[in-house]
Formats: sequence, C-alpha cells, structure tokens
Amino acid sequence: MVSRRAAALSAHAPAIAAAHQRVERDPYDPQRNPSGYLNLGTAENRLLWDLLAPKVAAAREIGPRDVRYVPLHGTPRLRAATARLLSTTWHTPVDPDHLVVVSGASAALDIVASILCDPGEAIIVPAPYYSAVEVLFTGRSGARLVPAPLSPTSGFALDASAIEQAIERTRADGTTVRAVAITSPCNPTGNVHTVAALREVLAVAERHDVDLIADEIYANSAFGDRPFVSVLDPLVRGESRARIHTIWGFAKDFGLSGLKAGVLHTERPDVLAAATALAYFAPVSSDTQALLAGLLDDQAWVCLLFKENRVRLAESYRNAADCLDNLGIPHVRPAAGFTIWADLSRSAGDSAAEHRLWQRILDEAKVNLVPGKAFGSPAAGWFRLCHTADPAHVQEALRRIGQLS
Repeated sequence: MVSRRAAALSAHAPAIAAAHQRVERDPYDPQRNPSGYLNLGTAENRLLWDLLAPKVAAAREIGPRDVRYVPLHGTPRLRAATARLLSTTWHTPVDPDHLVVVSGASAALDIVASILCDPGEAIIVPAPYYSAVEVLFTGRSGARLVPAPLSPTSGFALDASAIEQAIERTRADGTTVRAVAITSPCNPTGNVHTVAALREVLAVAERHDVDLIADEIYANSAFGDRPFVSVLDPLVRGESRARIHTIWGFAKDFGLSGLKAGVLHTERPDVLAAATALAYFAPVSSDTQALLAGLLDDQAWVCLLFKENRVRLAESYRNAADCLDNLGIPHVRPAAGFTIWADLSRSAGDSAAEHRLWQRILDEAKVNLVPGKAFGSPAAGWFRLCHTADPAHVQEALRRIGQLS
C-alpha cells in the first residue's frame, strides 16, 4: 500500500501524458506506418533541430567540474548567462542571485505553489489554463486551483475583472487566496497579453494582497503583430517586484524540452530562500547546465535562433490555419506559442459530447488532441492542437479529423 499522498499524486497524473505515451508507441510514418498515430497533443517545438544539432551534438570540452556536485539551485555560470538573456527578454535588469535553476518549468511551478500555499489555500488561474497546472499547483502543496473563467466572445482574452471576481467568491467561501497565476503568452490560446491587461491583473493582485505567478516559458516564441511584454517589464510592474514570481525555461524557446531545465525568478527573500532549498529535490545535471551555459554564451547564435524560431512558428501556424479554415473549424488566432485553440463545438455541444468526440478522434482518426476539459475550459467543445511538427503530418492529422462524420 502506498501513502495517501502518493495515491493522490497518481490519481492526478495528467491525461495529456497518458495520451502522449500511447501515440508515441505507434507513431505515424507515411511509408513505414501510414496507419499510425499523429500527435498534435504535445506542445513540443520540433521545428529547430537543424539549428540546434550543430551546437547540441558537437564535441565539446568537458572538465571535472562538469561531472561533480554543483550548487543545486544552478551553477553561477548558468545563472549569470540566463540572467543576461532574461534581462533582454524582460526589458529589466535581472540579478543572477534572484534565479533558481530547477528541472524544468513544471518543477518551478510546483515549488512556488508549495512555498506560497498551505493545504486548502487557493491559487486563482484564468481559464482556459495550461492543463498540467492543476497537478503542479495542487498535487504536492495541497493547494486548491480556482478557475477564473474567461469569455469565448473575447477570444478568451485576459480579464482582470474575472480574476477579481474569482478572488472575492473564493474568499466569501472562507478560503484563503495566496496567489494569481497566469501563462504569458497563454497556453492554450496563444494570446499575447496587452500591457493594459497585465497592469490590471497586477493591480488586482496588489489590491487583494496576493502574489502573482507568471509562467513566461513562451516569452521568445511570439510571432504575431503584438510583441511579448513581461510582467517584470517596467511598463507593467511599476515599483511592484517583490510579489511577482516569474518562470521561464529552455523547453519551448530553445526546443530543448527533454533537457528539463527551467528557472524561477523571485526577489522576495523568503520565497527565494525556500526555493533555493527546495531545488535540492529537482536539480539539473551539472553537464546539462554546462551545455546550456555554452549555448547562451554564443549570443549571436541565440539571436539567430530566436529570429528563425519566430519565422518558422508563423509558417507552421499558417499551414495549420489553412487546413482548419478549409474544414470550417473556427479557432482563436494565436500570436505566440505552439498551439491552436480550436472550436469543435458543432460536434461537441456539452462536456459529455466533448469527451465522446475526443475518444473518437483518438481511437478512430488516431490523432492526439487534448480536450478543453483538461484546460478548465469555460465552454465545451474546444480542443488544443499543437502545430509545431512536420507540416505534412499536421495536414494528415487534420484531414483525418475532417473525415469524422
């Protein structure tokens, strides 16, 4: 018999992970396995390997320090290089001593929730939200995730009033609210939040004396007309920094999801001290840190990579959008990220119908999408599809979905 905590964590295992494993065991190949599964469910950037391979796969000098114990919250070299990059991305100076390196942005989200919340206390999250945050925010900390539903008529735009109403409702029920958490740019919608919307959310956090968690893992993956603006940008935060805790990682902007390296930035001393201690349970290997620091040291290459990433993301989205338009499937027009938030409500008008459609897409079309319920969608029939794969594979997947009657 396992502990109650282990049983609870097992029960919370994200459905997205189970579907990913199923389709990856039997992947589609147009010649070798034309009846295999097509995976549009995993937000992974598969567009950059030709640029990454010469750097990642190249022989490099490895010294003794690269295979020994290093500071478990990140080597000074990697934290300094990451701070230099994020200072540019966030348009504000970043102190390396305010960064905690851990095994992925997911680990950083789990850590910050465990630090801010005691069991039963709440984190308010605009919905739809990244599907894994439910387990990341609640599984170990015992906190509650409380959705703040966004409006489909606005394209699920970030709405501070919805967040404020959720805070007030939750407190009226006698629950302590500790934080508001946003993804910026948004996963799953691909929305890039306006400066005004971010300011209003921060103002709500200040007015209600709660912290703000910002998952900005897609910060350098904006490809639309609206540029990404961090919550730490002086245009947004003003003098408010201590209550803001920001997450970034190498999985999305660099297409290095398997290396599992992310950072938490915080300037609140007690949170920083606790996060540094909890990094003991989620360290990144010393060799991986050396590799990543080496990538960041080549600043010209990083600029080229990010520029090309934006070009390829735009092309990848247009390929998928053309297919959706031809099928008459509406969707939110993303300005960032790897995902499209598509409206299949004509075939799935309620939660039960959404689940049946998801099963048919997976079992009959053999395509992996993720249903809106996994993202706390306030409206039934929405699905997230990831377009950052071989364009021909994306076209084949959407062709199969279009053939479902």
